Amino acid sequence: MSESVRDEYGVPRRGPVGPRPPMRPRRPSMSFGLALGLTVIGTLLPGTGLMAANRRRLGSLIFFVYLLLTAGAVYLATTRLRELMHWAVQPEALNVISVVLPVLGLAWISVIVGTYRSLRPDRASVAQRLAGSGMIVALALVILLPLAVGGRYAGVQRGLVEHVFAGEDSRSATRPKNVTQKDPWGGQDRVNVLLLGGDGGKGRIGIRPDSLQVASINTETGDTVLFSLPRNLEKVPFPPDSVLADAYPEGTYDGSGDRLEWMVNSIYENVPQQHPGLLDSDNPGADATKLAVGAALGIQLDYFVLINLEGFKELINALGGITVNINERVAIGGSSDEGVEPSDWLEPGPNQHLDGYNALWFARGRYGSDDYHRMERQRCTMKAIIDQAEPGKVLTRYESIAQSSKDIVFTDIPGSLLPAFVDLSMKVQRGAQVKSIAFTNTIIRPWDPDYDLIRSMVAKAIRNSGTEQVSDPGQDPKPAPDETGSPDATPSPTPTDDSDDSASPSPSTSGTPAPGGDSLDDTCAYHPAVD
Repeated sequence: MSESVRDEYGVPRRGPVGPRPPMRPRRPSMSFGLALGLTVIGTLLPGTGLMAANRRRLGSLIFFVYLLLTAGAVYLATTRLRELMHWAVQPEALNVISVVLPVLGLAWISVIVGTYRSLRPDRASVAQRLAGSGMIVALALVILLPLAVGGRYAGVQRGLVEHVFAGEDSRSATRPKNVTQKDPWGGQDRVNVLLLGGDGGKGRIGIRPDSLQVASINTETGDTVLFSLPRNLEKVPFPPDSVLADAYPEGTYDGSGDRLEWMVNSIYENVPQQHPGLLDSDNPGADATKLAVGAALGIQLDYFVLINLEGFKELINALGGITVNINERVAIGGSSDEGVEPSDWLEPGPNQHLDGYNALWFARGRYGSDDYHRMERQRCTMKAIIDQAEPGKVLTRYESIAQSSKDIVFTDIPGSLLPAFVDLSMKVQRGAQVKSIAFTNTIIRPWDPDYDLIRSMVAKAIRNSGTEQVSDPGQDPKPAPDETGSPDATPSPTPTDDSDDSASPSPSTSGTPAPGGDSLDDTCAYHPAVD
């Protein structure tokens, strides 16, 4: 039933009582090509296409939100990069990112579809409609795929952080206990990290690390000194106040049994087997090694990172390989003791690009070489990975890099301290000085090391870290004396450390490093051996 209403002249007029329904914005008259062009513009600048379709209120609101989000992203990328890097290592933030990015993509697609439908002419032909639908699908994929991949990467990164780094319930007998997120270094000006390379991982105690290095990093400047110890270092002490000093009063040397059990690389395996439960730790072998190496160097080690070398080649392949200078032939395979010849050789040359398989042999090759040259190659391999991990390359191959990292990296660094380590890594990469000292047989006799000499060199190198000074008042370190006591004589061969030819070191060609440490740029430069 309808009631009459009157117009402004009082004349009755029939019609329904109540407000008139809102008028739909009139679709503008335009060609199909123009509609497609405005849809593309509306994709790049969300909301502008809707404004062109006379849907100004909705279009203006979307465009305003787009400007706010864009300005926020630019602001974060240019002035808050540190916070962005922190989000990348915090599982809670990564959870949010993994959801927000795909949702943002879906919202963007709805704007694209709405823009096209508002602009498309009513009398578009079937062919035009098909072409328009195809273009919308293409635009949607261009927008959605990067955001969906970003969301997936965030989920992968969350899994990597939670899998590799220690959680709140993890146990360690050597990790610093007075650190917090606000004071991640516990008031110390340096953090010392033990870097181990070996064929093992979480829960595996039957390994003997192939390489042992310590990175001592200035927490204010990022200036770093790398110390390398030979794996056949003997008579390694434990800190006097540790439970291991009671269990091993003579350190790793007891004068009996197999000489291989006196060496520093045996600690990882032997301590958990000989004294189970002595250290309250998820990885007692790593903690025992930290205590011994720290005592040998005269510094306290805070954390360890173990690289499973069997998975190392997967990481190198994921990075697209590395480029190194090869100064002498490096054997692929082979064993002198067993009379097995190498299957191939890496030939000398500058800027040699190696895949994962060859990079692993470059770092580990023993035939015809010794532990000391191998230590040098391992340091150069680490430098190459750090220098050549380009952001674009890492981004495009991130999923495979993250997956390989899950299988090869084990550490007691707490996940809660990762933001602080991110800040520290940025300092290292932004021009910090990186020097190194390798305690080769030109400095010490691994079977009878002078630990006072080692500790004095470490103290000087740390004291001079970040300066151009390479020496200070006091006695400069000298090469280790031979058995007759002559400091300048050629070092005698060491006793066998295990069943390969690395047991008998030859004199190093690198000479004795200065107390401040050698530059890795110089160490890893191309300077081929002269026959």
